[in-house]
Amino acid sequence: MSGEADEIRGSGETIHDDGDGIRGTALGSAPVPLSVLDLVTVGAGHTASGAVRTAVELARTAERRGFHRYWVAEHHSMPGVASSSPAVLLAHLAAHTARIRLGSGGVMLPNHAPLVIAEQFGTLEAMAPGRIDLGLGRAPGTDGATAAALRRGRHHEGAMGSPLLERSRELGDEFPQQLAELTRFLDDSFPDGHPYAGIHAVPGPVQGTSPGGVQSAHRPPVWLLGSSGFSARLAGSLGLPFAFAHHFSAAHTLPALDLYRASFRPSETLAEPYALIGVAALAAEEEREARRQVMTGALSMLRLRTGRPGLVPTPEEAAAYPFQEAERHFVDSWLGNVVHGTPDAVRQGLDDLAKRTGADELMITANAHGSAARLRAYELIADAYGLPRG
Repeated sequence: MSGEADEIRGSGETIHDDGDGIRGTALGSAPVPLSVLDLVTVGAGHTASGAVRTAVELARTAERRGFHRYWVAEHHSMPGVASSSPAVLLAHLAAHTARIRLGSGGVMLPNHAPLVIAEQFGTLEAMAPGRIDLGLGRAPGTDGATAAALRRGRHHEGAMGSPLLERSRELGDEFPQQLAELTRFLDDSFPDGHPYAGIHAVPGPVQGTSPGGVQSAHRPPVWLLGSSGFSARLAGSLGLPFAFAHHFSAAHTLPALDLYRASFRPSETLAEPYALIGVAALAAEEEREARRQVMTGALSMLRLRTGRPGLVPTPEEAAAYPFQEAERHFVDSWLGNVVHGTPDAVRQGLDDLAKRTGADELMITANAHGSAARLRAYELIADAYGLPRG
């Protein structure tokens, strides 16, 4: 990956770490900083408007209780997930919060022109200076047909003429090339003679070099997201922070983190590796209620994996569902990677996971049918660790 790394590293100054951006601080008795991943789920009988209102309430709760960051993820053509437009959601959340970091977990880079992402996140940075994270993934965030609809007519020229282009073709993956192009737009660093040298992402650095211009002290830190080894290796070679999707790819967590750490090269961004993992976790006052709530997410995932995506079912529907043997096996396997139960049990599970993986941060996604159960889960986890009450 050295060719891609040199191309992206050479695109100019990267991330301005303000001291509490990438590396968080563990509060209370938490082993590492705790954060929130919100899928902005829509339950049966509820609306997308209600899901967005819950997202605002959850972001405020996370800020009040001392969670380090709050991310939303890009998904498409999924009735039960209202987060197809992370930048739009983040702008709304920025207007309703004051301190917590907000970001994408992630934006699926191949779905978008890099210039558009640079403009969107430059705008978010102007709205909430020093609080925005740009997490990037290489998956479509949907099925193949929807990905084709999203990417129709796409072609990429931003890294043309560089070794990165040829290496990307060899790998059968354009993601490193797209990342190089996006980084150049974020840094306004295309070299003279490049077809994009006169194109500028605004808001962005060009405003600081224009007559009378004053540039912002920040630009969004770039994170790479992944559920396998590709992005782990790339993030390490570039010295970028890495986020791994343990919540749906638990079998690959340890190999990916090992690969990230082994591949890591210090950069202007980070002197040492920094990896967070997404964790599915849900706490309730009683273990039985926690199990009842997580079954809604398990059934929702089963339907998604079998080509039947829909709204998140109610606990009653999940309890009454006639699981076939193969379906029961899938659900049991899925639930084996969801930390759930009483607050003490969830705390112990998260502690064990942090110790086993050596993760620098845990990003918790608590999925259930209703907003009350989700909000309560985060409050109980915060209480279990003695996080501040705000």
